[in-house]
Amino acid sequence: MSNEPDTPTPESPTPAPQDPPTPSPQGTKSEKKLIAGIFAILLGGLGVHKFYLGYTKEGVIQLLLGLACGIGSVIGLIEGILYLTKTDEEFDATYVKGQKPWF
Repeated sequence: MSNEPDTPTPESPTPAPQDPPTPSPQGTKSEKKLIAGIFAILLGGLGVHKFYLGYTKEGVIQLLLGLACGIGSVIGLIEGILYLTKTDEEFDATYVKGQKPWF
């Protein structure tokens, strides 16, 4: 018998396996940015990109502008370029979380 007191030996805890992050139901940030940008450039006059981002009132306004005088298409083109030139983080902070409806 040994004269040493029984000391528990520290066991190194094994880390639990981590599940990969699941994308949000509406898509990842970059996916949402890409789709909104393409919608804005191709269907900007109809306000499709506004509806896609959840801006219903602004989508209706842009739809009416597009049908009445065509200016909605110009706005859509400009917004599409702005969407696609922003980083994913800027786009998410500005249009998804910040809810900035125009430009």
